[in-house]
Amino acid sequence: MRLNVERTRRLALSGLAFLALAAGASQVFAAPTHPVDPTEAGRTIDDAAQAVMREYGVPGMAIAITRDGRQQFYSYGVASRQTQANVSRDTLFEVGSISKTYTATLAAYAEVLGKLSLNDSPARFLPVLQGSAFGKLTLVHLGTHTGGGFPLQVPDAVRNDAQLMDYLKAWTPQYPAGTHRTYANPSIGMLGVVAAKSLGQPFAQAMEKTLFPKLGLTHTYIDVPADALGDYAQGYNKQDAPVRVNPGVLAAEAYGVKTSARDLLRFVEANMDTSGDSAIQRAVARTHVGYYRIGDMTQDLAWEQLAYPVALDALLTANAGTLNSQSHPATALNPPLAPQQAVWINKTGSTNGFGAYVAFVPARKMGIVILANKNYPNEARVRLAYRILEALR
Repeated sequence: MRLNVERTRRLALSGLAFLALAAGASQVFAAPTHPVDPTEAGRTIDDAAQAVMREYGVPGMAIAITRDGRQQFYSYGVASRQTQANVSRDTLFEVGSISKTYTATLAAYAEVLGKLSLNDSPARFLPVLQGSAFGKLTLVHLGTHTGGGFPLQVPDAVRNDAQLMDYLKAWTPQYPAGTHRTYANPSIGMLGVVAAKSLGQPFAQAMEKTLFPKLGLTHTYIDVPADALGDYAQGYNKQDAPVRVNPGVLAAEAYGVKTSARDLLRFVEANMDTSGDSAIQRAVARTHVGYYRIGDMTQDLAWEQLAYPVALDALLTANAGTLNSQSHPATALNPPLAPQQAVWINKTGSTNGFGAYVAFVPARKMGIVILANKNYPNEARVRLAYRILEALR
């Protein structure tokens, strides 16, 4: 039986008053919206979360933890400074590049169904790209950022699908495919385009009507429907201005998912329960295959993993901004590394107004989700997750 521990009462940071700072508008920092957990681990989680929120001016944060099938939820602060609505386990956050793991799962699901092979060329589904350098890549290259060097973002001049195809036809790689990892939204974004085409559906429909229900996700969206807008947190940028993600070419495929702590934890649990033979379980397992090694990090299909136990310094290096802003030599694993249990699998995700982190260790049946409505440094997210999971050992 799964035990759900949700803490729901707002607690003051100091005495019985909220700590508010004026920064153009009233801002509540790290006010837990749950009763105090009297355990040492609970106090550690509260203290660690509140310290991060104070340091980086994060209005709201949701943390979800799973251990041996038992779920715990910790909610802090507000989903919107304007409405002062409390964060809860059902508050919707933009998860940025964590979206790539869902996109990879869609591609793996299409492969399990026989609709594509990850060794296919994208030109099989996009004939206009035949004969181009892009058409010579494989879907594995797209899913592992090893296509040869794309820019981090789709160029601003590309504003529609026709212009995207023109751009890809003219694209020239900087490196031979499979030799360097260059983190890029166009790469996995195009994997999503191909996966959806193979299933005969628009991408958003393939995710919302096929993949999410198969994973048991009921509060996860590409396009947030009207009846869920009340749960959608307001994001805040570095200047503390309210922002949300802008639509754009490949935005949905690369960083378009909005989800809650509860639903993202369900996704984490699905990623740790891949022993069955259902199509979706086999698809999830395929996203854990390791294809390339970059330093201590192994690049799976969107996911990134390190051998466990893992030192904090190794995690910080693997999630450093330079790893995603620069190209790095990649060593192909031949044969690819089968899914492992004793690994720390993780992914960061950001939009201008949100910051997220997810990590899990299959061997320990333990995982964590950290969602915030402000983009703050990856290092702080990793440190927070590591501190919490170490406290629960």
